[in-house]
Amino acid sequence: MPKPAEPHPADSHEKIRVQGAHVNNLQGVDVEIPKRRLSVFTGVSGSGKSSLVFGTIAAESRRLIDETYSTFVQGFMPNLPRPEVDVLEGLTTAILVDQERMGANPRSTLGTVTDAHAMLRSLFSRIGEPTIGGPTAFSFNIPTTTVGGASVTESGKKNVIKQQVYLGGMCPQCEGRGTVSDLDLTQIVDESRSLVEGAVLVPGYTADGWMIAAFKAVLPPEKPIAKYTKAEREDFLYAEPRKIKVDKINITYEGLIPKIRKSMFSKDAESLQPHIRAFVERAAVFGPCPSCDGTRLNESARSVTIKGRTIAEVTALQVTDLAEWLRTIDDPGVAPLVGKLLDLLDSFVDIGLGYLSLDRPSGTLSGGEAQRTKMVRHLGSALTDVTYVFDEPTIGLHPHDIERMNKLLLELRDKGNTVLVVEHKPETIAIADHVIDMGPAAGSGGGQVVFQGTVDGLLRSGTRTGEHLSYRASLKDAVRERSGVLEIRGADSHNLQNVDVDIPLGVLTVVTGVAGSGKSSLIHGSVVGREGVVAIDQAAIKGSRRSNPATYTGLLEPIRKAFAKANDVKPALFSANSEGACPTCKGSGVIVTELGFMDTVSTPCEDCGGKRFQAAVLDYRLGGLNIAEVLDLPVEKALELFSAPETKVPAAADILARLADVGLGYLKLGQPLNTLSGGERQRVKLALHMKEKGGVYVLDEPTTGLHLADVENLLGLLDRLVDAGKSVIVIEHHQAVMAHADWIIDLGPGAGHDGGTIVFEGTPAELVAKRSTLTGEHLAAYVGE
Repeated sequence: MPKPAEPHPADSHEKIRVQGAHVNNLQGVDVEIPKRRLSVFTGVSGSGKSSLVFGTIAAESRRLIDETYSTFVQGFMPNLPRPEVDVLEGLTTAILVDQERMGANPRSTLGTVTDAHAMLRSLFSRIGEPTIGGPTAFSFNIPTTTVGGASVTESGKKNVIKQQVYLGGMCPQCEGRGTVSDLDLTQIVDESRSLVEGAVLVPGYTADGWMIAAFKAVLPPEKPIAKYTKAEREDFLYAEPRKIKVDKINITYEGLIPKIRKSMFSKDAESLQPHIRAFVERAAVFGPCPSCDGTRLNESARSVTIKGRTIAEVTALQVTDLAEWLRTIDDPGVAPLVGKLLDLLDSFVDIGLGYLSLDRPSGTLSGGEAQRTKMVRHLGSALTDVTYVFDEPTIGLHPHDIERMNKLLLELRDKGNTVLVVEHKPETIAIADHVIDMGPAAGSGGGQVVFQGTVDGLLRSGTRTGEHLSYRASLKDAVRERSGVLEIRGADSHNLQNVDVDIPLGVLTVVTGVAGSGKSSLIHGSVVGREGVVAIDQAAIKGSRRSNPATYTGLLEPIRKAFAKANDVKPALFSANSEGACPTCKGSGVIVTELGFMDTVSTPCEDCGGKRFQAAVLDYRLGGLNIAEVLDLPVEKALELFSAPETKVPAAADILARLADVGLGYLKLGQPLNTLSGGERQRVKLALHMKEKGGVYVLDEPTTGLHLADVENLLGLLDRLVDAGKSVIVIEHHQAVMAHADWIIDLGPGAGHDGGTIVFEGTPAELVAKRSTLTGEHLAAYVGE
């Protein structure tokens, strides 16, 4: 008999081995992750999942790949430090597909970021009629330029170019942005008043102030603006600068509009004082460019058609409709191009984004949509033996859409790839080949592997995740009675089809429906912005690397005052942005070194050790801790400190209690804001807004990033808000929140133009009993009805 073949040495590298990982809160983690399998990492928020997957495995893979490039190329790349880990073996190329929203560049659209627009431009340049030029003639990012002149070579030969025209597709008026800015005069001038009665509504332009003195010297001060002659009105609003005398002083007189454009509207909004920024945001309005009608393209590019449609009309189509139109093109000369474009569009549909259009600005995509857009690039890839790393790919997905996402994750695995997923949803945990559960708690109480093995093993493990994996929220026996209604009539923004609906007040209302059905359009378009409505979303919190939860929530102010009082010194000493700052790093905690052509490097400040304060300041203590140690405390510990009789600070304890209420007890007071996830950002904002008097709270998917155990805490928080007299409207897909609602509004039946209507409104029990919608079917299965 022939001897069995010896195992090949190359086949022994079947695992990614991690030993002694200490990134962030990881406590010497050792794990073995099987390759070419789907591994799900779970655990409570802050338990160390992202530190292990992104901060250790993906970071080291990227660093090692970057090292293969030449020094010159590396000079243009970020300089990545080696993660704190003893051993990392068996790594493959890691491709990160995260939830970071795409850049809000006004020129970036869904078509440009996925290369679909580039293929369409080639298609129109090849078979569009009339023929006007190459693909650049249809690009809204390239202007048409005319070049003329002479050039001389080294040998003395002279080349003369006579008015050479290079065609681009950019609209000259809006420069390819599709919108032009204008000012809303009603926010700037009250025409029923005169100058002395305060007609100018611009901050700082008081009726008796110096800013208005020049206008009163030139124009009739007692005459209402509405009664000005045409010449007076022109002089008031748009006059060119000229010298005049006011009280024997020479000053420059200029029309109000150019004056405030220069002083307020030409500056970065973030640099303005809050009251001036609020005015600028009120007065600046953006409308479609009248020249190109918002299409971004010049007249030449808009004149070319294929089968009666221009490139602007084609990119405005929903992806599903665009794919249908493309299938009608039967031209052998462009068949490969059409085939490739159809493959891309079909990937959009498979991933649940068929309701989008290619002209959708990329900055308006939600975190979940942005993540799925990045996935599109990888679905048709010929690469295998790659490690794909996903950060909660089910965010923003209805249970119906989660099934499709699971199918795509399994397809990536079945092509021979290693798929690592950080996830909380039981539907995705259920399809894992291997589960790694982090815990047992968050922050310093986490950072350990509490279970690794199969899903069945997890259910029997006794960990928090294992216990809650089979948890199902039940329908409420009785729902609250409404105290009134908030009327919406004729809502038609985006895909909404003239929707009329009454949102009950004084109860917990959940607005749901498949991704793209019109939930956000309905609530953000018709409810947010009304008086008394407090909207809390997941958008990034603006702030520098000096910003943290303590500064953002106003918590630092009472803490500084308490330190100052206890030590009989000035409060400014306890601010890293003021007198207490370390003089070497100026309170930032790091030294940033510019290395010429190489990337800048940040290293902890040697003088303060990254603590940001002068050594003398750290000698002052409150409750045995200095200011740097207090900022390093998690919210729960800080709440204990500032609630204790000897170190009681009621104002700080109040803010900390609200942060703990929203499930952020593990967050450190001094953690930089830019390191928070979308769900954490929303909950910080919610904690901040909980003290506001607004009667209606709008939350956008508050379960994002929440562990199953924390969802129960969130439901308790929502109940407390409603019981305190608030009306809470939640845009949500999580069945536990739906089951807990007093009233459900379900949009659909599909996405894009197949949605935009109310398919159900009533109690969760009625939705389950009828099973008339996709949401009803999934909710019934969830509660076991």
